[in-house]
Amino acid sequence: EVQLVESGGGLVQAGGSLRLSCTASGFTFDGYRIGWFRQAPGKEREGVSFISRIDKSTYYADSLKGRFTISSDNAKNTVYLQMNSLKPEDTAVYYCAAPILWYDGSPWGDYWGQGTQVTVSS
Repeated sequence: EVQLVESGGGLVQAGGSLRLSCTASGFTFDGYRIGWFRQAPGKEREGVSFISRIDKSTYYADSLKGRFTISSDNAKNTVYLQMNSLKPEDTAVYYCAAPILWYDGSPWGDYWGQGTQVTVSS
């Protein structure tokens, strides 16, 4: 059974930092991308950042480059999202997903975690 378990969300003031973690289990292959989406109230779910387990290549949404950093520890089957200089507009539920596939130019995940709330106060 595939499971993705997130942790690390919380309440932080604008300008602060948080690190999200996602531990994956149950995958029968290694060559996949894993990463993060987020969904703010009243908005569509959007891709945030992804990383390849094979070559550690990364993807970031253009609006987040320079503030967020994704990394992974394959030995622990864990992916991290370091979020710095957080803004109120980063407030959302953050979801871990894998494998990441692209449909008509848009990313999506086959399996999803339960989500972790990130709230940034002004």
